[in-house]
Amino acid sequence: MAIHVLVVDDDDITRESLIAVLNNRGFVCRQAANGAEALEQIKTNEFDVVITDLEMPVMNGMELLEKAALLPVKVSFIIITAYASIETAVEALRKGAYDYLLKPLNFEDVAHKVYKLVEHKELVYENQALRQEVNANYDFTNIIGKSPAIKRVFETIRKVSDSESNVLIGGKSGTGKELVAKAIHFNSRHRLGRFVAVNCGAITETLIESELFGHKKGSFTGAVGDQPGLFKAADRGTLFLDEIGELSMAAQAKLLRAIETKTVLAVGSTVPEKIHVRIIAASNLDLREQITKGRFREDLYYRLNVIEIYLPSLSERRCDIPLLIDHFVKKYNRQMNKKVVKLDDDLLNELVQREWQGEVRELENYIERLMIFARGEVLTIADLPPDFPVSSRSKIQVSAENLNSAVEQFERYYILEHLEKYRWHRGNTAKALGIGEATLYRKMNQLGIQGK
Repeated sequence: MAIHVLVVDDDDITRESLIAVLNNRGFVCRQAANGAEALEQIKTNEFDVVITDLEMPVMNGMELLEKAALLPVKVSFIIITAYASIETAVEALRKGAYDYLLKPLNFEDVAHKVYKLVEHKELVYENQALRQEVNANYDFTNIIGKSPAIKRVFETIRKVSDSESNVLIGGKSGTGKELVAKAIHFNSRHRLGRFVAVNCGAITETLIESELFGHKKGSFTGAVGDQPGLFKAADRGTLFLDEIGELSMAAQAKLLRAIETKTVLAVGSTVPEKIHVRIIAASNLDLREQITKGRFREDLYYRLNVIEIYLPSLSERRCDIPLLIDHFVKKYNRQMNKKVVKLDDDLLNELVQREWQGEVRELENYIERLMIFARGEVLTIADLPPDFPVSSRSKIQVSAENLNSAVEQFERYYILEHLEKYRWHRGNTAKALGIGEATLYRKMNQLGIQGK
């Protein structure tokens, strides 16, 4: 793609020489003899770069820079200046110019700076696009659900995102605590910093202090170099402490001190370091109950629980399950190149009524497994994994126009029940049904039961 450059200089020789050099290197150039002419061209043309002299009649380079900044188009400036006006060039940099060039011009240097400027702009745009994509992925409005319970979560996230207060997220494992933590981070003023997540229950007690606060070289066996720790890694960002209830009492005391003093003391160091970190903690345990049992510090609890968010279980928001299923079906359609359109009513009812012990995480796992074995555009109970217990309630739901159709539906459910019971072993299933194995195969074909 061609790079468009506007060269602005009242000296004809300098202007035309610079354009000739840039044209030879593939740039598309236009020219102006003063700032006023340049401003009109900027209004009507798209330029990647403006190279302008500072000292010009009618309108100088500084005025051009200031007026161009007010236009809806965004263009980058490189200033040409004499050594005597270097202070003015520095002022131009403060006002948004990208760089400056000293007279007499080195044309190779000019071309190099233009290339560098374009690379810089492309990197900025790429970072902006990436950040917008990340923000969209963690926009709390995209968290799946429309139930009153999940809407209350949305409202709380909306209110707390721009605050500096610590947040405590409660709820069963698998309800999406880390997703909510990321939504808070990427919609807050801390989004320019890092989001650092740590599972407190996955780190041994002997290493937790070093992991959180860092250590100095030689502070213990195996400390072969300085380690900054997770607090420092999250400086000016967000530290997500998952399963906070698993921390030992000793580690809790050190965490409390770090939160209160806003400093960290690395293992083996005597010099505390200042940090600016927002803490979001989460636990599937009832921390109030842990306090009464002497397993969690009450003072730490109140430091963390400035704002509390409770994530409801699927049993508290069953109306969201079809939405979640639809989301996961679309997700795995993309990943697996499938074309599943929907789940039939029997299967959807089965999944909505099921008690999901592992919450959303377990539901997604089952949808993924269903999608792996899906053969058509509509998923049915026959597509369920062999170890998925099907409730008798869904098996006897029969809706038919006549007796023959009703008998056929019941026969299908009855055979499926025995196939599930005997883990899809055809011989054992046929024996339990009191029919031959060949008859079982024939009936499975007639009733649309796909084998495992």
